[in-house]
Amino acid sequence: MRTDWDGHYLDGRAPVRRRARVRLTRTGIEIVPEGGAAAFWPYAEVRQTQGWHAGEEVRVERGRDLPESIVIDDPAFLEDLREIAQAPGRRFHDPRRRGRRVGYTVAAAAAIVAICAGLYLWAIPAVANVVAARVPVAWEQDLGRSAIDSMVPKDKVCREPDGQRALESMVATLVGAGPPSPYTFHIQVVDSKTVNAFAAPGGYIVVLRGLLDEARRPEELAGVLAHEMEHVLRRHSTKAIVQHVSTGLLITALTGDVSGAMAYGLESARVLGQLRYSRAAEAEADEQGIKLMIAAGLDPAGMIEFFEGLERKGKDPAGLLKYLSSHPGSADRATRLRELAADAPPARRLALEPRAWAAVRAICKKTGTSG
Repeated sequence: MRTDWDGHYLDGRAPVRRRARVRLTRTGIEIVPEGGAAAFWPYAEVRQTQGWHAGEEVRVERGRDLPESIVIDDPAFLEDLREIAQAPGRRFHDPRRRGRRVGYTVAAAAAIVAICAGLYLWAIPAVANVVAARVPVAWEQDLGRSAIDSMVPKDKVCREPDGQRALESMVATLVGAGPPSPYTFHIQVVDSKTVNAFAAPGGYIVVLRGLLDEARRPEELAGVLAHEMEHVLRRHSTKAIVQHVSTGLLITALTGDVSGAMAYGLESARVLGQLRYSRAAEAEADEQGIKLMIAAGLDPAGMIEFFEGLERKGKDPAGLLKYLSSHPGSADRATRLRELAADAPPARRLALEPRAWAAVRAICKKTGTSG
C-alpha cells in the first residue's frame, strides 16, 4: 500500500497550482505544498470532485465556498485512499469499477437495442391496431381520399362510363353479400400496364389497367376486388399507415382531426406505394374475400385462377408479378384457397355479363394514353 504521492495543491483563492507532497494517514491527509505551510485534512472533511472516469485527474477538496484542492494524476491514488481512510459507501470512487462500467454500458446499449426492437416488432403494431380500431370512418375516408389524390394522376384515370358502371355493379354485388358496413366503396381504374391493385383507407380501391388485361374472366377481377375490399373492411391499410408514419398521425387518429388527416396525405401515399401487408393480413383478406364471393353467388375459383395465373408468369419481362410482389403468393396459399372453396355451392350468377365485361376491359379507351 502506498502512502506518499506527488500532486498539486490549490488554495482556493488563486488559480495557481503548486507542487505538493501528499501523505495518506489513518485519520486524514497531510499536504506539504512547495513554499507553503503544511496542512492536515481529516477524512470527514474531504470529498472527491473529479476522477470518476478513465483519463481524468483525481481531485479531492476540502471546504465549501472557496475550497482547497489537491490534484493527483495517478488513479491508483483512489484505491489507497479508500483502503486507508476506510471510507464507507461511495464517498471515494473505486477505479477498479471502471471495467465493470464498460460492461454495464455495453449491457445498457444491448438493452436499448432490444427495447427498440420490441417496440418496432410488438409495441408499435399493437398500438397501431388499437388506434386503427378506434378512428372514425370519416377520418379514414378523408385520409384515403387525400392519399389517392396524391398517388393517382388525374389524366391517367380511366373514365369510360359503361366500364365504370359495370365495375360499380360488381362492387355492389360483393357489398350486398356481406354484413352491413360503414364504408362506401369507390373504385377507379388507372391507365397503366402494370399489373397491380391496392386499397386505401376509407373504401378507396385502385385497379391498374394491366390487371384488367391479365384477367381472363370477370370472376378473376371479382376475386381481386373482394380481396382488396377485405383489406378495407379489416382496416389493414389504416393499421399499416398508422404503424409506419409519424407519431403525429397517431395523435391525429386518436383525436379524429380531419384536417390533420389531410395533412398526412402525401406521407400516407408514400406508405401505400411501398406497402407490404403482413402474412396474417393477407391470409385474412384471402379467407374473407373468398367467403364474400361465395356469399355473393360467384364462382370462387376466379380468385384462385387469377393468383395462379400470375404465379405461372414469374419471369415475365413485362413485370406481371407486380401484384404478387405486394400480395405474396405461394403454393400453400393456393391450397388454402382451394380448401375454402371446396364446399362452395355452384355459382348462381356471373360476375358480369359478357357485354359489361367487355366494357370494363375497354374502360381506358378514352384516356388517350397507353400506360
